[in-house]
Amino acid sequence: MSGEFLADQPVGEPMIRQIAMPADANANGDIFGGWLMSAMDLAAGNMAARVSRGRCATVSVDAMTFLKPVKIGDEVSVYCTLLSIGRTSMKISVESWRRARITEDVYRVTKAVFTFVAIDAEGRPRPIA
Repeated sequence: MSGEFLADQPVGEPMIRQIAMPADANANGDIFGGWLMSAMDLAAGNMAARVSRGRCATVSVDAMTFLKPVKIGDEVSVYCTLLSIGRTSMKISVESWRRARITEDVYRVTKAVFTFVAIDAEGRPRPIA
């Protein structure tokens, strides 16, 4: 892959890939930060459910950093890495990477650490299996 950020490559397991659409953008054609955060939460939630073998809830997002803009039509891939597991909770590092439709250049656009708690059917914390 070529590009400005060649030395920096995605780390972790790819969990989601989607295309940024016009409804997800502001008047300047930049994708809303909330759209990216939602994709990251969805990806991390997918990993959390796999790890805990059940339902989980997001309890915090630490150090959300927006590094570069995402434009309409860009492909956004979200990668997750499990950082730690407690009795009922887990921390997951999440990174979003952007690729323009017409190139192979990729760069990281957001990063954060999400904390999830495994919950039972009534929404109470439960031990991670």
